[in-house]
Amino acid sequence: MSNSNAVIRWGIIGAGDVCEIKSGPGFQKAPGSELVSVMRRNAAKAEDFARRHGVPQWTDNAEALLSDPDIDAIYIATPPASHKDYAVAALAAGKSVYVEKPVARNAAECEAMIAAESTSNGKLCAAHYRRFLPSFMKLKALLDEGAIGRPLIVRLDMLQPADSALIANSEENWRIEPSIAGGGLFHDLSPHQLDLMLHWFGPVSRASGFGTNQGGHYKADDCVHGWAEFDSGVVLQGRWHFAVPESEARDLCEVIGTEGRITINFFGEQVLRLFNKDGEQTFRLPNPPHIQQPMIEQVVRYFQGERDNPCSMTEARDVMALMDAFVK
Repeated sequence: MSNSNAVIRWGIIGAGDVCEIKSGPGFQKAPGSELVSVMRRNAAKAEDFARRHGVPQWTDNAEALLSDPDIDAIYIATPPASHKDYAVAALAAGKSVYVEKPVARNAAECEAMIAAESTSNGKLCAAHYRRFLPSFMKLKALLDEGAIGRPLIVRLDMLQPADSALIANSEENWRIEPSIAGGGLFHDLSPHQLDLMLHWFGPVSRASGFGTNQGGHYKADDCVHGWAEFDSGVVLQGRWHFAVPESEARDLCEVIGTEGRITINFFGEQVLRLFNKDGEQTFRLPNPPHIQQPMIEQVVRYFQGERDNPCSMTEARDVMALMDAFVK
């Protein structure tokens, strides 16, 4: 797969809801990429997905994908509890692997995947795809060009009612089952946010926090508070709550620097606002129809040997370690 002209032939383990629009079509539309097989435990649903999306093969057996010599790379889109085992097995089979977020239930499971990659011919990437969305790339460019001077403080608020439309639904609500998800909705949504914090501001020097359940809707934490200081000197305060009244719903990230501030929301269509000596500017940069496609394109290029890793498991482990620190 070091040949840049080689088409990367994909198999999906866990062809569920996230694959319908967000990611699945991206493997078919990205240059140098082909989706050749999908797996789901429910054979009828696997067949239905393949038929509707024009995928030539389907199966209800993950081993069939792992042992298929005509598959180069595996996209793991199952719930987090099985990510580690599938990733380790795929790497042992010589496949390259792209793992959906949250990439694991905790940082220790990431270490097992990193170790498996080190003894495999395959490559391993994490699906922190917001790095390559237009609004977040614009925000990073503004930071890099000094639009708000030196960044000092980040305030991150993710406050939602228990029935928020932002929260994905599935047949089995595994997102609030800690044994499957690693925690509650914080574990489902915060990886997107915290990956960007690390991507923008560098490694964490210290972090702390706590999680608790205030709403009583399920046994997982629905309230998490976290504080972190980055090696760059930037300080983060984050609040996540998934049982507030609708009137108090909030999705906001505010970066305050020595010469201004930037605000953005993480979910839905982003609205980016810059406040500095030149006044206020608003940027509305739409997301692509298949939100993971820009990331998938970079992953394909990495698997072809044309670029470095767009998001390594080491970086994903650092996200999980920060999450672990916030909820311990």
